[in-house]
Amino acid sequence: MKITTLRLSAACVLILGLQVAHAQAPAAPTFDFAKMRAEVDAFNKKPDTVGTGRYPALKEMVDSLPNHVIYRPADLSKLGNEKLGVLAWGNGGCAADGAGGRFHLAEIASHGYLAIASGTIQSGPGAPPKPGPPALGADGRPLHIPPPATKAALLTEGIDWALAENQRKGSPYYGRINPKWIAVSGWSCGGLQALEVAADPRVRTVLIHSSGIFADANPIPGITITKAALQKLHTSIIYILGGPSDIAYANGMDDFKRITSVPVFVANLDVGHGGTFLEPNGGREASVAVKWLDWQLKGDAQAAKLFVGPDCGLCKDRDWKVESKNPTANR
Repeated sequence: MKITTLRLSAACVLILGLQVAHAQAPAAPTFDFAKMRAEVDAFNKKPDTVGTGRYPALKEMVDSLPNHVIYRPADLSKLGNEKLGVLAWGNGGCAADGAGGRFHLAEIASHGYLAIASGTIQSGPGAPPKPGPPALGADGRPLHIPPPATKAALLTEGIDWALAENQRKGSPYYGRINPKWIAVSGWSCGGLQALEVAADPRVRTVLIHSSGIFADANPIPGITITKAALQKLHTSIIYILGGPSDIAYANGMDDFKRITSVPVFVANLDVGHGGTFLEPNGGREASVAVKWLDWQLKGDAQAAKLFVGPDCGLCKDRDWKVESKNPTANR
């Protein structure tokens, strides 16, 4: 099996957090590094968004949870009796930029969720000056692949913190979180981190974007997860992939085929590995993620129609290619 590895470091990994190292056979899709860097630069000049949900969102860092970026409804009092779900997020590239998926995560938060990304604000509004571009080889790719800047344990720390805040009198989150509504998610290398944490019994659903576990030796330094982790899944999981041009497509589809013990859904949108994260409000991937969370955590019957039933929305949408193995609500 041929392994192609590309890490967007410095100006790209720490800004966008895009890990595009995935095993493919017989050959990996090509990846335009210069184009992605230009897109990232444009993304960083855009203001934060508040999402399209009922609760306009904000992003922030708090002293009680270092090395994390929080996305939440800006005015928690507007929730009334509605409880928040919690989503712990692994960044693309396993980078330390907790703002790399800011459009996507703000969209999720605006629908009544507390999304917690690993790292600090290293891109977009509120970010310090960015480092210079990485050293590139003759092929235009970075010369070196640094080890991941974050670990899967940070996702667990985010969950621990949220549940503790839910019980701490004086916390803005006191009594506002449903402890049964816990999800883990991530993009690319961050998806591997989410899969590592998925065995946590508190997790009720898993969302994996443009990622999948390597069948052979993992080329990402410091990442040791193997296909055996799929046997530890105890809850529903969705893979949202970028179609055959996604460098993670083969790995994600192989995961889907191997999973037999839990409900699993795979949805492919032909947008490549970068997904729709740079699009306003996270684009179509964010919309699907919100509906999956609303169904799997909150039991929303209307949201379920996007995935199952005679009027299955994604099944009828020609832009999406979907497969499933008995997806059911997981409440």
